[in-house]
Amino acid sequence: MSMHERYWSQRIDQGVRILQRLFSNQGWRWLLPFALAGLLMTLSLHTAIAVAVQSDVNGVNGETIRQAVPSSASAQVQQAETRYQAGQFLEAIDLWQQAATRYAKDGDALNRSLVLSFLATAFADLGQWNPANDAIAQAISLLNAQSPASNDTSRVLAQVFTTQGKLQLAQGKASDALATWQQAESFYRKTNNPNGILGSQINQARVLQAEGLYRRATDLLAQVRQSLQDQPDSRLKVTGLRSLGKMLRLVGDLVQSRTVLEQGLTIAQKLPDKLPASDISSILFGLGNTTRARGETDTALNFYQNAIATAPSLMAKTQIQLAQLSLLVEANRLTEAQRLFAQIQSQLAQLPPSRLAAYARIDLAQSAMKLSRYQTEAASANLLKPSAQELATAIQHVRSIGDHRGESYALGTLGGLYETTQQWNNAKTLTQQALNLAQSIGAPDIAYQWQWQLGRVLCEGQQPCTSTGMQKATAAYAEAVKTLQSLRSDLAAINQDVQFSFRESVEPVYRQFVELLLQSETNVPSQENLKHARETIEALQLAELDNFFREACITARPVKIDQIDPHAAVVYPIILPHQFAVILSLPNQPLRYHKTSLPQAKVEQILTQMLQGLRATAFVEDWLPIAQQIYALLLRPEEEALAASNIKTLVFVPDGSLRGLPMAALHDGQRYLIEKYSVVLNPGLQLLQPQAIDRLQLKGLLAGLSQAQGEFSALPNVVTEISQIKAEIPSQVLLDQTFTNQALKNEVDSTPSQLIHLATHGQFSSNADDTFILTWDGRINVKQLDQLLRSRERKLKPIELLVLSACQTATGDKRAALGMAGVAVRSGARSTLASLWSVNDLSTASLMIEFYRELSKPGMTKAAALRHAQITLLQQDGYTSPYYWAPFVLLGNWL
Repeated sequence: MSMHERYWSQRIDQGVRILQRLFSNQGWRWLLPFALAGLLMTLSLHTAIAVAVQSDVNGVNGETIRQAVPSSASAQVQQAETRYQAGQFLEAIDLWQQAATRYAKDGDALNRSLVLSFLATAFADLGQWNPANDAIAQAISLLNAQSPASNDTSRVLAQVFTTQGKLQLAQGKASDALATWQQAESFYRKTNNPNGILGSQINQARVLQAEGLYRRATDLLAQVRQSLQDQPDSRLKVTGLRSLGKMLRLVGDLVQSRTVLEQGLTIAQKLPDKLPASDISSILFGLGNTTRARGETDTALNFYQNAIATAPSLMAKTQIQLAQLSLLVEANRLTEAQRLFAQIQSQLAQLPPSRLAAYARIDLAQSAMKLSRYQTEAASANLLKPSAQELATAIQHVRSIGDHRGESYALGTLGGLYETTQQWNNAKTLTQQALNLAQSIGAPDIAYQWQWQLGRVLCEGQQPCTSTGMQKATAAYAEAVKTLQSLRSDLAAINQDVQFSFRESVEPVYRQFVELLLQSETNVPSQENLKHARETIEALQLAELDNFFREACITARPVKIDQIDPHAAVVYPIILPHQFAVILSLPNQPLRYHKTSLPQAKVEQILTQMLQGLRATAFVEDWLPIAQQIYALLLRPEEEALAASNIKTLVFVPDGSLRGLPMAALHDGQRYLIEKYSVVLNPGLQLLQPQAIDRLQLKGLLAGLSQAQGEFSALPNVVTEISQIKAEIPSQVLLDQTFTNQALKNEVDSTPSQLIHLATHGQFSSNADDTFILTWDGRINVKQLDQLLRSRERKLKPIELLVLSACQTATGDKRAALGMAGVAVRSGARSTLASLWSVNDLSTASLMIEFYRELSKPGMTKAAALRHAQITLLQQDGYTSPYYWAPFVLLGNWL
């Protein structure tokens, strides 16, 4: 190899190490579980980026850039890398700037461009987006002025575009990042770099997922996986599989993520040239994160332990242990967590000052605050006092390197610690400083955390808030919710298995804000506050669905109930930390409100008790008293208003666990609710498509499985159900062997059926990947169903009604009904009829046949047709229990 070739190889190698230094270190996927959402989103892409740049180390077809190389600039680049790796960012930036100036004087545009890309990465690390963007733009401008036919220029352009895409995504510019990574891929293709191509495609898939283009994302990842399978076993293949496994986790395909990571681990362990311990540890850590995302706590802890055993350094070991600690606290395994906490604390003292060590201290302090909730006052002090000292050390270091983002995290976390110890003035001062810093660097993803914390601090820990700072607290909460709304697509892009927990770090902001809005000395909030509370709850519903799909692609439009149906009322039951509130919207009337002082835990207990009582073998005393109690909470105070308004349909916008409650089975002491009203569930009126069904053109596509499939039992009455529905409505039929994934797609795409009826096993889950329907040749999960049903919209009318007659909510999943709401809003159907649990298929067939018979009558709404069918069934001998007729719910448009 010539001197020039060696030099260029070294420069590329430095680039790889610089770009990978922080981001390929897998510990960061679990660091700072409470606050580091934006940073984690950035880091999640960087390992995939490493696939793209890693291949450059090996050269492309033996070609290298041949230029004169100033030795002083080379030395400065080397020194800068050393400073960067030590966390001395400002010194590294200074040295890179000197090297860039030297390259400019010597007319070396390629090396100058490469150094500018290093600078852009370092500036981004510090949250300095303007100089980061300027540096990368300057690099691209320099390269565009070079000969377009040069392979050398194309190689550097590929790397620079890879870096630019990372910067763009970190700043919420997903569409720009996609276009940039497509450009990077084209340059990798030009230089015949297969590994660079794969890395760029992985990056693109992540953006496609964030943009809601699920099918394109999964197709691209499948293509990447096939390309990797075709490669011979090598370290590069292991790196590619590791990156693919992480990306599959990010897009929610946890099963494939584990499969791919395990394949990478197997190859790594069999390679004749033993891989570095860091590679093995990284894969094991990835497996821990994937199994953790699936809720497999023990398996995840085992993977973490094995990753720790192979960790190449004390810092790497500590980072994995921090993930292990957060999981132990989450799983309430407090004794183990305390032991590990003490071990990590002692290790931190052995780490040299660095950015990684500073962030580790912040993360440990976060765990200390969570652990302290379960301790005595003395034990809590033993946790929090040293944590405050660790945070002071972290603040000092991040300030010294000019890391404003890190400083905001550290200050805010220290403010949170003072909140825990009820030192309100200190907490307020530090939180405000953290917020000011976050806003000054344009970091809304962390600013909302401090706005929320400031609201809590101003209430001085009192819930409901009774302090003199209530007005300021409400304003702080309002700003936090506003910031969250602006971050909607960015939040959706963050995977749940990164410990940016929606239920811990997003949902409480909305609920606590609503509780503040509903506070009033007269117990009657103003109409303005009631409207704001209702809008906030609907915004929370949207955010939950975004989080469920890991996408922000649900279109919301404000809708007024009186413009839809003058005989419908909308009920917003809201589970708040310290009360159960109900907002009632009647056509052309002011909002109504009542509340019951019940803590959230008690409400959840009541709801669980009712669901446990609604089983086939239950006695009436198991469920009737609790059904009456819930009716009293929800509707008893509004009975006269509903009657006076001539209400015929109740539309519930259910909150939390209420989604899984069969509202039709509520009892007023004399009658079931379904005997008085048609009952509808809706994730929010903003999602409604108000239009009555056109019965003159009603045609159906009926598909079902009557035979057993794997662990799923036979449904013999499906044949009767489908044949009798066909007698009521002209229909195409797919039954058993003919009901395949492809056949369903073909029929949906080619027939103008307004009604799709699927009589097959299925499951609703709080995880989109586990929400599916069963076909003869496999499963269709909710995202695939969404793509399948929406593909017809370009040429055919939207689906009026989607019926899922044998699906059920996942056992033991308290948020499983979220999957039902997800199907309802993403199927493209105006209405969805589904069941909360799987019912006797004979009674199901009877109810469905009656439903269609009623639906075919002139002027009959879908909600009224379901009501008549449910009443008909409950009046039949053997089916009087709500177990048989109550689980069937209509979601969406009820007209």
